[in-house]
Amino acid sequence: MIAITGAAGFIGSNLAHRLSAAGRELILVDHPLTAATAVNWAGLGRFRFVPMERFLLDLERDEGRSIEAIFHLGACSSTTETDWQFLLENNVGYTRSLWTWCTTEKRPFLYASSAATYGDGSKGFDDRTPASELEPLNLYGKSKNDFDAWVQAEIAAGGATPPAWAGLKFFNVYGPREIHKGKMASVVWHARRQILETGEVRLFKSNDPAFPDGGQRRDFVFVEDCIDHMLWLWEHPEASGIYNSGTGTSRTFRDLATAVFTALGREPTIRFIDMPPELRGQYQNFTQADMSKLREAGYAKAPTALEDGVRKALAWGDAP
Repeated sequence: MIAITGAAGFIGSNLAHRLSAAGRELILVDHPLTAATAVNWAGLGRFRFVPMERFLLDLERDEGRSIEAIFHLGACSSTTETDWQFLLENNVGYTRSLWTWCTTEKRPFLYASSAATYGDGSKGFDDRTPASELEPLNLYGKSKNDFDAWVQAEIAAGGATPPAWAGLKFFNVYGPREIHKGKMASVVWHARRQILETGEVRLFKSNDPAFPDGGQRRDFVFVEDCIDHMLWLWEHPEASGIYNSGTGTSRTFRDLATAVFTALGREPTIRFIDMPPELRGQYQNFTQADMSKLREAGYAKAPTALEDGVRKALAWGDAP
């Protein structure tokens, strides 16, 4: 059986559907379902649900013998979270416990890191850069970077690792099964809602003269590409390490908004609004994953183009 934490969430539920379609039996770990997240499991095959709070206890009680691998995607992903103690326990401590179990029991372990670890991007977006040299802009990014740094320090000290492991620095992921995220959903879904409700898309004005309004650039990656990265790394234990999960190409927010209008058969109408004060000091105006490390490890599949990914996301049958 394959265990997935954060399995009712965005990336986790899409991974669950991919593995279920391949005939895998699943242990789905998350908080109890809500009406918003229950739809993400519709159509799944055989699985067993385990509350996130109980999962570690089950492992400690030697109830994880049937687990072949753990995909750890559960975390608080809010970039505006200010409770560091909560993030330390939820995003760092929980992950360390799973890493330790997988190391002891010799099970593959793949976990979610984040492009937020790169901070303002002044040090680039190269996954070869040691975590200890990075400066995230928010506490969420710090929590992810702290775990990456702990892993690298453990390895440098000669510590044992799971037989196959990977940390994936997800960039701006979009796709089906993310509506439940509310304000943390991708711009693709916010743009869709705005277009259907008002006929226009609202984008932030630039807070940097180097970027025109709508010209801020991100590496927008379709969720199925991220799952391809995870599954390939699981299947290639010799490539264990920390990797970017993006496309390797940055696109503007204007490009993304236009792609949504096109997918909906509408002419683009974009209005620029002021950026909220709480975001100005931690806003990434540019991200672009350096994908050369994964390519050099042997991964060869081409990324999904933004326009194709947006069209696929918005064509998802269960989208409200």
